[in-house]
Amino acid sequence: MRVTGGILRGKKLGPLRGLAIRPTTDYRRESIFNILAGGVEDAVVLDLFAGTGSLGIEALSRGAATAVFVDKDPQAMKVLTRNICSCSLEAQSTILKRDVLRGLSFLKSIGLAFDLVFIDPPYDKGFVERTMQRLDRAQSTSDEASIIIEHSERETLPEQVASFILSDQRHHGKTLVSFYRPVL
Repeated sequence: MRVTGGILRGKKLGPLRGLAIRPTTDYRRESIFNILAGGVEDAVVLDLFAGTGSLGIEALSRGAATAVFVDKDPQAMKVLTRNICSCSLEAQSTILKRDVLRGLSFLKSIGLAFDLVFIDPPYDKGFVERTMQRLDRAQSTSDEASIIIEHSERETLPEQVASFILSDQRHHGKTLVSFYRPVL
């Protein structure tokens, strides 16, 4: 697994061992960032269910200002920390060990309005809509935010979840990448 673009292009990221955590493939990550194009520069990023941190690290490599990484798995936290350090991104990164499904109210205390939110939970567990509802309640996204969700094609998402509306959806094998925006 490597960073696919920006100043860290080609930088190898450490993997997570085991089947419980499924990192975003290089191809899918590159596709996501090609769609986002200029929306990454100076963005404030939130990477939920961060795992290895590949999505947030990719955003930082491509010019995002700062990233907050959230995961609860102890093994993921170790790999995530190691990846951020090996990329020398400590000054731009905040790592939080939290259970996303218990709520995101802690985001208010960070005091940031997130421009890019990546949500990549375990597949087929019904976590996507629950996470988006918690994100909406936290009121921590900018008016122009993009919420990018990786999920199984078996998990159908509605056109609107809380105050977010589906703006695009792409197939990648058996995975869907759904893009939502706030309803203004």
